[in-house]
Amino acid sequence: MRGDPIERILRALYSATLYLLAPVTLYHLIWRGFRHREYFQRWNERYAAYSPRTDVATVWLHAVSVGEVNAAAPLVDALRRARPDLRLVVTTITPTGSARARSLWLDAVEHVYLPYDLPGAVGRFLDHFRPRIALILETELWPNLLFGCRDRGIPSYVLNARLSERSLRGYRVLRPLIGRALRSVTQVAAQSDADGERFVALGAHRDRVVVTGNLKYDVAVPADAAGFAAAFQASLGVARPVWIAASTHEGEEAAVIAAHRHLRRRWPELLLLWAPRHPERFRPVLELARAESGPVSSRSQHRWPRTDDAVFVIDTLGELTDFYACADVAFVGGSLQSIGGHNLLEPAALGKAIVTGPHLHNFAEIAARLEEAGALRIIDNAEALGGSLEALLADGAARAAMGHAGLSLVAQGRGALARTMALIEPDLPQR
Repeated sequence: MRGDPIERILRALYSATLYLLAPVTLYHLIWRGFRHREYFQRWNERYAAYSPRTDVATVWLHAVSVGEVNAAAPLVDALRRARPDLRLVVTTITPTGSARARSLWLDAVEHVYLPYDLPGAVGRFLDHFRPRIALILETELWPNLLFGCRDRGIPSYVLNARLSERSLRGYRVLRPLIGRALRSVTQVAAQSDADGERFVALGAHRDRVVVTGNLKYDVAVPADAAGFAAAFQASLGVARPVWIAASTHEGEEAAVIAAHRHLRRRWPELLLLWAPRHPERFRPVLELARAESGPVSSRSQHRWPRTDDAVFVIDTLGELTDFYACADVAFVGGSLQSIGGHNLLEPAALGKAIVTGPHLHNFAEIAARLEEAGALRIIDNAEALGGSLEALLADGAARAAMGHAGLSLVAQGRGALARTMALIEPDLPQR
């Protein structure tokens, strides 16, 4: 409550700590900028320095990075179809999230970076954009932001909400403050019963937590996926086996190359499609592939693989789903290290057999459901990657069965979008 003295004390301590650490944010931007040049740009948005102030009420949606933007895409598209009169503002924190938002919606949806959770910056952001409703994706629980919405009478929703056991433990120190902030939220729309219970344990009102399902099951399959795959096959000239290593991280790259070398001994014509997770890894992956495998080309330089390529690096954003359609087997990265995995439903929605590593805490429920359905194989470690891929590349019937199981599971999981739209509709601006 606004008169809660404990809340005032906790907020004051939290905000004072953030102000003391504010110089570290500059160091962080500079350090990241040497790896990713976009971090040197648009610093005014990071600290909410805007001019002039807008007078148009908005619907604001926050999605921290690429994965959350992809999850939000069905919702944003549905809002645009149902309410073309609305002004939509999408915020992200990372440049890759910004690039993905712009590639999806161009100028039809406004994008800015979410400012740091400093009281002054949060106040300037909310006063400038004047959101009529705040839609926050997944696990972005910034106390000053949530309190700022409450204090201005802005209904706030945590949508597609997920909270792993690990994240719940990580909030241990801030739980008294985070719990109070969560109790200011209009509704928490959880992905699963387990996620909902963890939000209640963190402090959310039980009667404000509902289970709507996972928006990612409403993943949009590219309209011309078949045509894209046909153009890809035409570029190869002859039929070749193809596997894709998607959303890989630096510590997984050696395992990908080792697996590909192993597989090429049996299938010399095998092609690897390689999509690093972060743009700063595009060049190092190209260099590693050229040093360790046969001929290599890339999407940005050559558009399509050449007939003798051993590796084709997907060094663009927003095309991963299209390239899933071109592969026989998909390995989804972020899972051989303790990163937590990445979206397994995109390849499943395209009927692909999927292999992933054991570190899946960000997608634990989805992974469990896919594995139970027979659509996913989870390997124990990096050394097992080559053998698992080899078994699937050699068994067309197994690949087909896994692909069919994934398609069925995605079809069964759809519906979160409709439930989410119904949930937020009462607080959308009137026409």
